[in-house]
Order: sequence, then structure tokens, then C-alpha cells
Amino acid sequence: MSAIKPLVSVEHLSLAFTGNRKAQALTDVSFHLHAGEVLGLLGESGSGKSVTLRTLLRLHSERTTQISGLITVDGLDVLALNSRALQAYRGATTSMIFQEPGLAFDPVYTIGQQIVEVILAHEAVNHSVARHRALEMLDRVQIPQARRRFDAYPHELSGGMRQRAMIALALACKPKLLLADEPTTALDATVQIQILLLLRELQKETGMAVIFVTHDIGAAVEIADRIAVMYGGRIAEENAVAGIVQHPSHPYTAGLLGATVDSSHRGKPLISIPGSPPNLANLPPGCPFAPRCTSASDQCRTECPSVVESPAHADLASPPRLACWHPIR
Repeated sequence: MSAIKPLVSVEHLSLAFTGNRKAQALTDVSFHLHAGEVLGLLGESGSGKSVTLRTLLRLHSERTTQISGLITVDGLDVLALNSRALQAYRGATTSMIFQEPGLAFDPVYTIGQQIVEVILAHEAVNHSVARHRALEMLDRVQIPQARRRFDAYPHELSGGMRQRAMIALALACKPKLLLADEPTTALDATVQIQILLLLRELQKETGMAVIFVTHDIGAAVEIADRIAVMYGGRIAEENAVAGIVQHPSHPYTAGLLGATVDSSHRGKPLISIPGSPPNLANLPPGCPFAPRCTSASDQCRTECPSVVESPAHADLASPPRLACWHPIR
């Protein structure tokens, strides 16, 4: 681990949704992220990826959630921020690209108005300066005819243009941490590649840290420096991209990679992980992946492993952090 203090520290983060039934959405999640680094969160739907991002912005209702642990971003104790400090934190220190920009934008205001409003809310500038900055951001995310698009309403833009506008909105106040929640899911393959390349270019240009949520290993490889694989609200494995792809150590990671389709699979049957993700309101007592794992032992079914640097992989150039009693060698 670098001696440089990380920009983001998440320590033993747990979150449960309360109500008629309690659902344990996150359990003992820990990771660190330095400025200029991109962490990909990978896993099936319901694994806790988007919940983690929304917790970093404290977007969950405090009345229906129980949160424990520590989140520090740029020296700020996020879980201790009062409402005023939280408003200043959102958008300025940490910003988010939501999964569906058509729902994230307010439909009754133009794209330009919404970007200008964010700038005015966080910076002591007048409307003219904010408008100029908003136009610059639309140019920067490669929206053609930016002045014209500035006065367009969200429904007047294509999906790819809305996603670029969402990126402009998220970066308008130069955040130090960008959270990207599956920003390419609703786009066709060509536009997906364009958005990924744009995000990587902007990240390198600004030096911000990025947490990128996806269920697509190809997208994670394209943009991330490290990947954390999540399952059942826990981190199953974390490593550099090359380590995850070349030496998957957790059976779930290997299953995800095996289920990835590429040109070499033409004419072959699809491979899938048997079973279904766990019910977060009724998690198994041991490892959450044990019911689907072909290597599971009695220990796996009764004891949940903690995430540690694997001693069985100490000889690798990039040893993983993982939670598994029987890692793959």
C-alpha cells in the first residue's frame, strides 16, 4: 500500500435497510482509493455496488437505514456531516453520474440551466461566469453544437447525448471523487465505447479518483486500475485489473469471467453460474456464495471469511485481497 494518504477510505462499512423486514445490503466493506485512481466495482445485480455508491453520497433515507463503519473522503468524515456540510460535499467534493440520465435530469429545465444551477450552488460566481463554465463543460464532453444543446430539454437529446450532459453536470464543480453508476448500461455498443474513452480521458486530465460500477468485465478492464468484485453485499475479491483477469482467485470471480461472452464463444453454449444471488433479508450463515460454489466445504457454510491479503498467492506480482476459505490457485 502506498505511503501517500488515500483520498477515499471506507472501513468496515455495513448498511441495512429496515422496515417490515431487515435487509443487510452491505457487510464489512473496506477499500481505499488514491487521487487519480479508478476502482471498478463488479458483480451481479443486487451485489451491493450501487448501494455502496449511494452510501458514499449519503443518499439513502436515514429513517429506513442503519449504517455503521467509517467513510472518509478528502479528510471529511462523510457519515458525520450535518445537512449543510453534506450539501456542500455533494457535487463539489464528490459527484455522481447516475445510471439513467433521463431520470436524473429534471425534465422541466434545460440542460444548461441545470448545470448553471449546480455551479452557482457551490461556487461564488455570477450567472454569466456560471453560464460560460457550463458551455465549456458541454464542449469538453464533446457534445456537438454545445450552444444549441445548452438550451435543449433532456427529452430532446439522444441517450448518448444525455449521458455526456450528465458527465458535464457531474464534473461542473471539479470534484475530487467521481462515482459512476453503470453509466453505459442503456447505450448501444458504439456509444458505450465512446463514453468509456471519454470518462478515462477526463479522469486522466483532471486527476480525480473514480469509482466505476458495472456488471460488464469488459467495461471494467477498459477503464479501471483495480477491480473489487462484490457478492451478497460483501467484497469477495480485490486486485489490480491484470490480476483479476489473469489469476481470478475467488470462485465467484472465476464464474463471472467464465460467463463473459466474446467472439471465441461463437457456436458454443453459454456458461452460467448455477443458482441465484442470496436473499439479503435472509443471508446464509457462512459465505454468501457457498450455496452456489462447487468448492464449498462445511466451513464455508458455517463461517464467513474476512477479506485479507491471500497468503496462498504471496508469490504473485499482485496478490489479491479476498474472502474465501478455498481460493483458486
